[in-house]
Amino acid sequence: MNLSPTVVDGLTASKMATASNDTDAPDGLEQSARSLVIIDNRALDRECFARSIALHKEEMEVLAFGSIEEWKRKEAEYPPLAAILLNVGGRRITEPDVAREIAKLASDFATTPVIVLADTDELSQILKALEYGARGYIPSSVGIDVCVEAISLAMAGGTFVPASSVLAVRQTLASGGETAPPMGGMFTLRQAEVVEALRRGKANKIIAYELNLRESTVKVHIRNIMKKLKATNRTEVAYKINDLFPGDFPQPAVGRSGSWHR
Repeated sequence: MNLSPTVVDGLTASKMATASNDTDAPDGLEQSARSLVIIDNRALDRECFARSIALHKEEMEVLAFGSIEEWKRKEAEYPPLAAILLNVGGRRITEPDVAREIAKLASDFATTPVIVLADTDELSQILKALEYGARGYIPSSVGIDVCVEAISLAMAGGTFVPASSVLAVRQTLASGGETAPPMGGMFTLRQAEVVEALRRGKANKIIAYELNLRESTVKVHIRNIMKKLKATNRTEVAYKINDLFPGDFPQPAVGRSGSWHR
């Protein structure tokens, strides 16, 4: 087979997904009314993702390109555009190149929803994407079913954001806006308190005492924090937090007299 940015032997991902079950269909029967374009400069990622989406959205032609310019050169070959899914991977929305790309897509395709797929679910990054014109934000931590529903919602005129971010906003509003979710909601408030203690070099027993937790619970929080930061030890957690988000965490507000128990 000869691989192109979007096709394999002339078949788009959606057609390949159904070809084995529709070999006797009349010519043109499988032609979709609309197309979904996935933009990702990583060939393997975009091709695998396109085929996964095609299995769930057989009514659409799912295309995958390395850039929107590649799609424009072949635009006439495909059905009308229904949505654009831009996969930025591990890049941050606030990076100048990423911000410009989102804004330009939203401007050039004003009547077509632009949806961002990214590795982070930080609230600050999500809000920036929406500010630049995105009509949805899908973190890579969600499953394919949620991803498909998010795309459908954007195509229907809605805006999708992950539930974790909605909860983060709710927590902020409930506190009167005094305490913003640390790292845009990446951590729970309890995890944020543990991280703050780690930054200060406190031992697990001290953290457990101050936060009114069992030491075993503290260890669980630390493991989850390390996993989120891809850190291998406590020292690396403190280093990464100080390096990436200096001063981002508030002082622990709940001690032994607090009402939280986990």
